[in-house]
Amino acid sequence: MHIFKTNEKVIVKYAGLLYSSPDWTWDNFINRQALHSEILKEIQSITANPSLAYDLENISAPIANQEIWASGVTYLRSMDARMEESKDAGGGDFYARVYSAERPEIFFKSSASRAVGPGGSVRIRKDSKWNVPEPELVLFICSAGTIEGYMIGNDMSSRDIEGENPLYLPQAKSYDGAAAVGPCLYVPGTPISADTEIQIEIRRGDDKVFADTILISRMKRTHQELANYLFMEMSFPAGAYLMTGTGIVPPDSFTLNYGDVIAITISNIGTLTNQVGK
Repeated sequence: MHIFKTNEKVIVKYAGLLYSSPDWTWDNFINRQALHSEILKEIQSITANPSLAYDLENISAPIANQEIWASGVTYLRSMDARMEESKDAGGGDFYARVYSAERPEIFFKSSASRAVGPGGSVRIRKDSKWNVPEPELVLFICSAGTIEGYMIGNDMSSRDIEGENPLYLPQAKSYDGAAAVGPCLYVPGTPISADTEIQIEIRRGDDKVFADTILISRMKRTHQELANYLFMEMSFPAGAYLMTGTGIVPPDSFTLNYGDVIAITISNIGTLTNQVGK
């Protein structure tokens, strides 16, 4: 089951059919426990509408009043990259400690107003010279603290700023256009498979300048573990999104350029495509 958001509608795609209702608003529709079962009950009384396919040509970011948070150093490759970029600042060992610690790294990533959706322009900071995308599986956690769905996220990162000092993490991670999410909310009814693959491809004009894949089973921490820490001392009336970290890191010689096209694909969810704008 896939849930799409347009400027005016919430659209459910299930078993190849499309459903919508004027009574559905994004926050109230998705922020429910047993979301998959609840939606199945609702669409039984709604007639499928094939013309909704036209609306799907103009989908927006699947977010309304949710905050976007992020987890760091959840994959071994991420720890290695963070240690390398921060070693000159004396902070490299911090990331090794986080990787092995009981408490995960969790930080605020973006408000809905700063995030972009499918086809939108992500940004690189003007005061940074080393920027990369981070392809990530995103959890949707309802206000009750249960994981109800998944989507694709791009955690744009300024590696030189974070490497200069780990305390600069908020500036390296949080700014206008630093988070892309979409193309939909995937609600499978059961936890997503550990064999799910994350793919990324970056194109510069006609050239593919970087591509890689990883399985989410390579994560050190469980999804519920991360969700529990996020909700431990905070409430989210409309639910929250949590990026689960990346295991794909381009080589140190790579940095994004204006105009690059980033395509992130996660099995069963779809592809999130964004261009680097100014």
